[in-house]
Amino acid sequence: MRQKRYSSDLTDSQWETIKPYFTTDRRRRHDLRRDILDAILLSPKTGCQWRMLPGEFAPWQTVYYYFRRWREEGRLQCLLSALRRTVRREEGREGEPSALIIDCQSVSTSRTGGIASYDAYKSVKGRKRHLAVDTEGLPWNVMVHAAGDYESQWAFQVLTPICGRTEQDKTVFADSAYQGLGEEVENKLGWSLSIVEREDKESGFSVDPKRWIVERTFSWLGGWRRLNRDYERNTDSSETMVRTALLRIALNRLG
Repeated sequence: MRQKRYSSDLTDSQWETIKPYFTTDRRRRHDLRRDILDAILLSPKTGCQWRMLPGEFAPWQTVYYYFRRWREEGRLQCLLSALRRTVRREEGREGEPSALIIDCQSVSTSRTGGIASYDAYKSVKGRKRHLAVDTEGLPWNVMVHAAGDYESQWAFQVLTPICGRTEQDKTVFADSAYQGLGEEVENKLGWSLSIVEREDKESGFSVDPKRWIVERTFSWLGGWRRLNRDYERNTDSSETMVRTALLRIALNRLG
């Protein structure tokens, strides 16, 4: 058992909640699965590189092995899917939302390489994080792509997997960058698209109806140092880092 604990570590009650998703037949003197997950949570929170994980954890090669394995298995994504439904029910809502908000955030990339391009509108060279969230700010899909790609190019790739996992019709709220997709969304997904226009036409910050929810989710990611810039070579690792942070946020919202 580790003697030193970190603020990013799971609490006992949080671990008991998600422990069934990490079953194993191997017997150990201590719960390695929890230590591995704590190490994975520490990296995006503090910005720590895998090779520089504190010595209290398992060797970094072991931590990265499980990060990659759980990413490929979709285990963290499955866990996040279950948690967001649990959080919604605890807050008195249905497990499935009737409304989604879609938007993207441009972030700079590091020198590690991988897919990247220039977003002329935001003056950012890097990638875009494309999120579809419910009215609680919980993610229903995450995609990362080059910053130079238009939002409309990826809208259906973000929304289509959600459509396959739910039977409820939805209203999708978006900004003017998704203008013109309403008919396609209705024909292909059976949902309706609502474009939210700015109430304050003057330049500067304004709180837009519904869209402030996804902007709040992006602001939550700002509290995770490794997510202030995209340090991952592969976009699937970038998506998993975002899901890991949102998984921890969802756990914190459980009673």
